[in-house]
Amino acid sequence: MWINQLLYCLLAVAHLYLPNLVHSQDTDSSHIPQNLKCITHDLKTVICTWTTASATSLGITYRFCPTFSSSTGNCSETADKVADFPLMLFDPFTIKVFTLNSGKVIAENTFKLSDMDISFVPPTPHIYSLTPDFSTNTLFLEWKDGGAVFPQKLSATWEIQILRKDPMEEVAQKTYHSQLMAVDTVLHWNWTSDIPFECTTHYVRIRSFLHERDFPGNKEWSEWSQFANISGQDTDSSLNTLPAVYPIDKVVLVGSNVTCCCVWKTGQRFITLGYDACEPSQCPTVRLSNLSMLIYATNVRSFPSGTNVYCEMELTEKTYYGTVIFAGYPPDVPQNLNCETQDMKNLMCKWGVGRPTKLYGPRSTKYSVLERISGKNITTDYNGLAEEISCNFQILNKQTAHHVTVFASNDLGQSEASLEIDVNQRIRPRAPSHLEAISSNSTNIRLSWYLDGSFTHISLRCQISRSNSSKILNVPLEGAENSRYNTTINKLLPYTTYKFRVRCSAAPPLFWKWSNWSTVFSLTTSEAPPTKALDVWRERSSDGETVNVFWKSLPVSERNGVIQSYEVSCFLPDMPKESKSIPETQNSTEIKIGGNDCILTVVAKNKGGSSPPSQINSAEILTDDAITENGIATGDGIYIAWPPDSNVICGFIVRWCQPSESEPCVVNWEAFPSNATNAVIKSALFQPGVRYTFSLYGCKSNGYQLLKYVHGYTKELEPSVAPLFKVEKATSDSIWIKWENIPVVDSRGFLKGYMLHFSKEEEGSKNLKSCTSGHPEACINITDLKQNTLQISSLQGKTSYYLNLYGYTAGGIGPSSSLYVVTKENSVGLIIAIIIPVAIVVVLGIVTSILCYRKREWIKETFYPDIPNPESCKALDFPKDPEGNPNVKTLEMNPCTPNNIEVIETQSPCLKIEDTAMISPVAGELPEDGFDSETESHIVVSYCPPIIEEEISNAPIDESAGSSQVIYIDIQSMYPAADKLKEEAEVDCVAAAGYKPQMQLPVNSAGKMDYASAAEEDVDKAAGYRPQVNAPSWNKGCPDSPTSIESNNENASFGSPCSISSRQFLIPSKEDDDSLKANSIGWSFTNFFHNKSND
Repeated sequence: MWINQLLYCLLAVAHLYLPNLVHSQDTDSSHIPQNLKCITHDLKTVICTWTTASATSLGITYRFCPTFSSSTGNCSETADKVADFPLMLFDPFTIKVFTLNSGKVIAENTFKLSDMDISFVPPTPHIYSLTPDFSTNTLFLEWKDGGAVFPQKLSATWEIQILRKDPMEEVAQKTYHSQLMAVDTVLHWNWTSDIPFECTTHYVRIRSFLHERDFPGNKEWSEWSQFANISGQDTDSSLNTLPAVYPIDKVVLVGSNVTCCCVWKTGQRFITLGYDACEPSQCPTVRLSNLSMLIYATNVRSFPSGTNVYCEMELTEKTYYGTVIFAGYPPDVPQNLNCETQDMKNLMCKWGVGRPTKLYGPRSTKYSVLERISGKNITTDYNGLAEEISCNFQILNKQTAHHVTVFASNDLGQSEASLEIDVNQRIRPRAPSHLEAISSNSTNIRLSWYLDGSFTHISLRCQISRSNSSKILNVPLEGAENSRYNTTINKLLPYTTYKFRVRCSAAPPLFWKWSNWSTVFSLTTSEAPPTKALDVWRERSSDGETVNVFWKSLPVSERNGVIQSYEVSCFLPDMPKESKSIPETQNSTEIKIGGNDCILTVVAKNKGGSSPPSQINSAEILTDDAITENGIATGDGIYIAWPPDSNVICGFIVRWCQPSESEPCVVNWEAFPSNATNAVIKSALFQPGVRYTFSLYGCKSNGYQLLKYVHGYTKELEPSVAPLFKVEKATSDSIWIKWENIPVVDSRGFLKGYMLHFSKEEEGSKNLKSCTSGHPEACINITDLKQNTLQISSLQGKTSYYLNLYGYTAGGIGPSSSLYVVTKENSVGLIIAIIIPVAIVVVLGIVTSILCYRKREWIKETFYPDIPNPESCKALDFPKDPEGNPNVKTLEMNPCTPNNIEVIETQSPCLKIEDTAMISPVAGELPEDGFDSETESHIVVSYCPPIIEEEISNAPIDESAGSSQVIYIDIQSMYPAADKLKEEAEVDCVAAAGYKPQMQLPVNSAGKMDYASAAEEDVDKAAGYRPQVNAPSWNKGCPDSPTSIESNNENASFGSPCSISSRQFLIPSKEDDDSLKANSIGWSFTNFFHNKSND
């Protein structure tokens, strides 16, 4: 579609200019009119303008000739290149423009146009006024819309451009819409600047656009109007103004942003601009002009005294200028607006201020009240602190309907609230005043009060409140003009002080609110005679000559005044009445009756009169069977019960005496009807743990009779003291104790019994187990209160016992008293304890002696055998040397050089000693002596007996240098034991090894290495001295001893039961002791009993 429109425009342009080009071929082309443009401002006249290529205008004029299709227009001449003609829409036309020079046409041009070629451009608007409001930084713009030019209504759009400072910078461009109403109308528009107008100059201009829907041509914006400006303080024209900071004392909304500026004179030097509520880095400054500077503050907070903005400048000296910024809130809508009247003369309105504005003094909210019907307007004063505001204005000409509006405003905004009321339904009278009693007696008064207000045409309702009563008295009244009102109040108590208050309101249906209560009015009614008879009791003396009369004071509510005295009378038969007056401070008196019976009468008197008489018979019926019972404690009283008695016709009396420390016992009593069978006696003077004694009397026709006594406690407590007890007697198995009963005053309850707790304890050990803790065997409960002694039996003699005795009541267990007792020793038991052990010892001694005598030989052989002589021991009978001399020097303990020992074993796979040779160290090898090396093992060890420094007289001279040899061949064969050869293989190899040297035995035969190793391990395990043979193989005697021979011990071998130079047994190691016990018990006992030394 847009392509078709473009082609259409191109064809139109070609149609317009091609004829003109052909037509002007013979003209001066520099003066040919061209660029014809036609516009209309008012839709009535078309104004056309054109241009020429030549700028010469001297003597040049133009002829403008419009031609319409329906008519021919008039030609006009003009020296300017502007001409106009009437607008004719919907009619194509042709315009010829001729260029004339001295009246001669030198160029022409023809333009064919239609209404589409004419543009509608509104007239240039004109600013009527531009007014600034420096307090709000708001400019108010006024201009005329030019509507009188157009006969029809048109919609107009206005563009308003705001610029500021020099050179000008656009800061805002706003649009404004209006309607042209065929008359000139002044339009108003306002705009608020973000900086004060004093900071720099602000410029304003406008233009318009008219929305003419029926116009076929183009519609364009009008030309801009002339600038209107608001001059700032930074211009040359304002140099006489003092330097200042703007805005001055500005009020802004809390949390808003504020822009302030500092303006100074030419010649002054600007130093700094600051805002107290923020750091310089948080409030940036911007240069506005050569004489002004801006500062921006964001999120302004509220302070009661505001926040300072300061500017420092210097001319001849440093000077500070500044302003204050106040932050707050616009006024809230008035809250709870309420209007009412108190006297039908003035209307009072109240409302709450709502949210505080945080603005005070001259910047606080201004309130005004407008009554729209009467037109009355009232302004109120508000300091910014109160939470509620009130306003009064007069009700005019009996006006009842009112329409009230409250306006609130401050520098940040305004609000309002309205209320429509009828004052007849908004009556709240003032509080009644001047209360007084017109008349009064003991039971009623007439109360009067004053009420301010004009209530002539309405009814009132008042309420009267009095002390001592929760009821409110409602009194209907007819309204009057500033009048007193009164009413009568009945059913009051005599001699009673009352406090009265009064409040009033409009009676329904006009009720709105009650007035405030009046001030309290106090009044005391007059006295009246006491309304109740006294409660009396009497007690006759033992001789019957006098009687004591007691009475109780009347309660205050029944006295009806102040009791001045009591009157006591006695009526005796055939005797005149006797009366006596008792002061009101006494509650008893004594009357002499001379052993007669009389009727006693007591009355109380005050200013109002006497109380009803109280009578009591002085006669008392004797009784011999009055019983004593215990009452039941109830916690706050004592429960007493009695059986019904048909003879009692005038009630029962329970009498008791209240003990007192400083005064005699105070008699008290309580009366009950004749049909009563029980009672709970209560008194504020009763104390827990105190015993009270009550006397129950029955009132019969001929007097009072004592029926029984009752003891009781309001609450039983545990005894306060421990019972005193002592030990009467103590035997070996019993203890007798005796105690004294706890006094009644200390029992603090009915004593139920005593508890005795005893236990065997050391003296001072007092941690006795309680009888209630599961150990009743050590407790004795004594419930017989008449009992005061007790025997504790089944005790142990000569034993310490600790006794605890305590009493208990229903209130608990009292403290205990303790005794420490030791029972006597039982002599019979001691004798038996001595005789029995002695008898047992004697019998055992006799039996033992008999057995020992019969077995004396066995005992001797077993426990003390004969000790063999080492010199006669065959084991030491060595063969002689080749010269025939016995070779026994080898057993002498002489100094010698180390020798070699060879042990040869046979007849067993175990290692046995068969041959022993001692060879000098100088010898090169052992002599074979004819033994077969294949069947015998040779064990060669180094042996050196202890060196004993003893001279031997028969020692050979060459013995140290020569080779001495001692050979023991088959020592074991000297004592054969063929019957045990089969068991020999079962004997431990090490145990049967025969002679065991003190050094390691190197075994020549490789076949015997295992047995030698076992022997080495045994040697290593032993500590200290090791014997020369294995201990289990020792023969405990010499070979020729009876024991050795008889024992037939196959394992007996040469060894050291007999040492070389001593007849003492060698002591085996500890490990060998155990084996000795296993192998040869006889030797062990012999060794044990052997204590002789061989000298």
